[in-house]
Amino acid sequence: MNRLLRILKHRWLDDGDARRMLADAALQRLQSRVRASEARHSGEIRLCIEAGLPLSYLWRDATPRERALSMFGKLRVWDTEQNNGVLIYLLLAEHAIEIVADRGLNQHMRPEEWCRLSASMAAAFKAGRFEDGLGEAIDAVDTLLQRHFPLAEGARNPNELPDRPFLG
Repeated sequence: MNRLLRILKHRWLDDGDARRMLADAALQRLQSRVRASEARHSGEIRLCIEAGLPLSYLWRDATPRERALSMFGKLRVWDTEQNNGVLIYLLLAEHAIEIVADRGLNQHMRPEEWCRLSASMAAAFKAGRFEDGLGEAIDAVDTLLQRHFPLAEGARNPNELPDRPFLG
């Protein structure tokens, strides 16, 4: 019975729910924030917001983490020259937040640091401040990437990935 309820919950939401959460103007501001961040370091940040899991994931009872790892690959976040991409993933149906960092950055991080960032985002989302929560997450990842992957004097980030949040 729990599986059926989970499937219904995920199928009830659609892309429109993600778009209502973040209007075009908010998506534009988040895109600009990512672009500005990436001008300060060599890393790449991707935001991915999905209303629900695909049916194939629900049938096999996959976790939000599994989907985030899959999207990390599908959105090519793993494919940066310095292995320093970060995916911030939201799954609306389960109120799940997953942060997936490539090995270049992850080797500098402790799991507790990612948990603190997720908790901060969850608090903002619970208060209905979705854009603020995502913006704060971008800022936190920006700080980490500046610390571990700063740009050399006069260097530019080649912007290997799109800056616009992915809504799926």
